[in-house]
Parts: sequence; structure tokens; C-alpha cells
Amino acid sequence: MPFEDQLGDAMRSTGDGFVPQDSHALLDGALISGRRRLARRRAATVTGSVVALAAVGLGGAWAGGLVGGSSGGSGGSGGAAASVAAPPKSTLPEGVSVDAEQMIKNLISLLPQGKTSDEQGSGTGGPADKPKMPAASVVFDDGKGKGSIGISLSTIDPAGQGATGYVACPSKAITDYDHCAAEVLPDGSRFMFFQGYEYPDRREETKSWRATLVTPKGVLVDASEHNAPAEKGAKISRVDPPLTGAQMKALVTAEVWKTTMAGAKVPRPEAVHPAEPSGASMQAKLVASLPKKLKVVDQGNQGGYAFAVVDDGKGKSLVGINVQPEMGDVPLQGTVSTLPDGTRVGEEQRPGEKGGAGVVWWTVDTIRRNDLRVVISAFNTGNQNAPATRATPALTMSQLKAIALDPKWEKLS
Repeated sequence: MPFEDQLGDAMRSTGDGFVPQDSHALLDGALISGRRRLARRRAATVTGSVVALAAVGLGGAWAGGLVGGSSGGSGGSGGAAASVAAPPKSTLPEGVSVDAEQMIKNLISLLPQGKTSDEQGSGTGGPADKPKMPAASVVFDDGKGKGSIGISLSTIDPAGQGATGYVACPSKAITDYDHCAAEVLPDGSRFMFFQGYEYPDRREETKSWRATLVTPKGVLVDASEHNAPAEKGAKISRVDPPLTGAQMKALVTAEVWKTTMAGAKVPRPEAVHPAEPSGASMQAKLVASLPKKLKVVDQGNQGGYAFAVVDDGKGKSLVGINVQPEMGDVPLQGTVSTLPDGTRVGEEQRPGEKGGAGVVWWTVDTIRRNDLRVVISAFNTGNQNAPATRATPALTMSQLKAIALDPKWEKLS
């Protein structure tokens, strides 16, 4: 699929919400909850990991691909099948006019000495049913091997959760990577540089490096590069992607992008959904619910989702919980029972799906009579992409069930 079409698909899919009805998808699907909220009733039955655009490491919205990324049904960062969720809420920039040739020219002008090929791009405009995002990509060779480089321009609520997701480093409990650094620049813009892999389970050694900038006015500049001519399906052609971290930072902060986006309207504020519990509230209650013998070595949260990595001295174990209102029509998986108060409970033990050797996934999924869904999962590893660190999760099925059925989940802020 041409680069500009991938980007167009990505932007359109931002508004096409879906609800994972399979509890196997919940741990991934909750990390970014925007699309789920937009169309809670537009249910889609999926098997295994939620396949969307790019991986999210909690707080790090893109651990791999929008720029040059796959769309819809193929793998994304955290490689789609490896660790993905819905894309953040960026939008096509209103009030901007630039064509594909200019985008390509601008990108090439910012690259160091070398040869470019396979130049692709898109400008603003296009038919109403297939709008375009300003973007460009090239295959670049500085004499040390070919690597793909791409950049896109869009807008986002600078104070919204989606913007924060773009420029916050993810937890290694959710996605595997080598390095990540985030900072606030003198003009108030937020910047992140991420060095990871196209597939966090390393089934292919293609490196995916990303530089992202969010300005105080809501301009989003997102660039990525790979140490291969393409992000997927191409052999590695060099040790690292072509540009260093400093060069990637210079690329996204270049004045030409500010000039291009000078007329962009500041996006409307991101919608707030009070029905969904806050991640911070969930985080505190999850940690308080854990057995006292467990040491919490990592934790994180986002609206509707929280996780903790625990260790009882026998190895790390990832525990994640989702709390979702208005989910009464979702079918449960595994062994299903109904309690006297009408709460439906699904219990399941199954192999992990992220590629980590020997990983098992234990889940208790509950739906109360008021349609509140609480689903908790535990793994026998601190990172689903890594091999098992212990024989079984640190919590038993009975302990998971007790946490999921606790009345406190109905009293979250």
C-alpha cells in the first residue's frame, strides 16, 4: 500500500471505534481507549491480540508505526500482532495547504548527504471520503546501507491524553525497546525519541526509531526510521537506522514544518468521558488489592486500565486490569458462570500471544448486572514479549477472581 494511503487509512481509522469482545484482546485494547469509547456498540469479534495500527506502551502511544506503519489488519509496533491498540487522537490539519512534491522536497532537504529513492508523499486535500495528511517518506542510503525514513504532520489537542501518549516513554512491561527519552523544549513543545523494534518480540530484528514533537498549539510532527528499506518484509541492510537521535530531533523540530503548519487551526479539546474511571484511581486500588507478599516493581495506568509488575521472589509477573462501563452485551470467554447476584464470570487459562517463550495468560472477566465490566489478567512474566520468568503467574485464579469481584471497582472516580 502506498505510504500516503497508509496514512490516510490511519487517520480515518482514528474515528472508527471498535470494542474487543474477546477478553484476550483487553490487555492490549485498553491501553488506548479512544476508539473503544467512540463506538462502544459497534462491536467487533476478534481473536487474540487487537490488530490495529501501532503498539502502545502505556504512556508511549507509538512504539512503532504510523509513519510508514501498517494499517488496519496487519501488524504494527509493538508490531500489531505483538502489542497494539488504537491510534491516538490526531486529526487532519485544517487551514493547511501543501502538496506531496513539497513534502518530499522538504524531507529530503533536511537529510544528511546521501542518496534517496522510492520517494512517496501526500499533501492536504483529496476527496472527502479519502482525505490526505501531509506526509513524505524516502529510502535513504548514506553509503552504509539503505534505510526508510518518513514524516507526517497533523494536529492534536495539546492538553489531551492522546498528545501525552505520543511523547511519553512507554513502560518496558508493556513493550520492549532499547532506549527512550522525553523532554520539554524551551518553547514549551514536548519531544520524545524512541529506539525500539518493529516487533517487540524480536521475531525480526528490524529496528524502529521514532521522533515525535507536540507543540503548544497542537501541531504534531511524527517521524520514524528503520534499518531496512521498508518497515516490514525487507531484509536488514544496516546496523542502525540512518539518522542519529540528534538528527531525528533536528528533523522534527525543523523550521520548515512550523512554516508549513503555520495556518493550522488548534484542534478542539479532546472529549472527556466521565463514565470511564481514571487510570490513577484504578492504579491505587489495584496495588492495594494485591497480596501483601508481592513487591510492586513497576506500574502504570491510563483511563480504564492499570497494570503492575510484581515479584514474590520467584520471578516477575505482569498483572493488568480493565474497568469498562456499559459492556453488558459482551460475551465472556472460557468457563462461564453466573453468581447469585447476576454477575457473569468468565475464567480462562491459556498460552500468551506475544511471542515470549513459555508465557501463560490467566484471565478472570466479570460483568455485573449494571453492565460494568472488570477483567483482570496475570502472566508468568514481567513483559509479554519476553520469555517466562516463572512457572505460573504470581496470583492464583482465585485471587484474580476476588480482585475482579471487589465492589470497589464500582466506586472509582
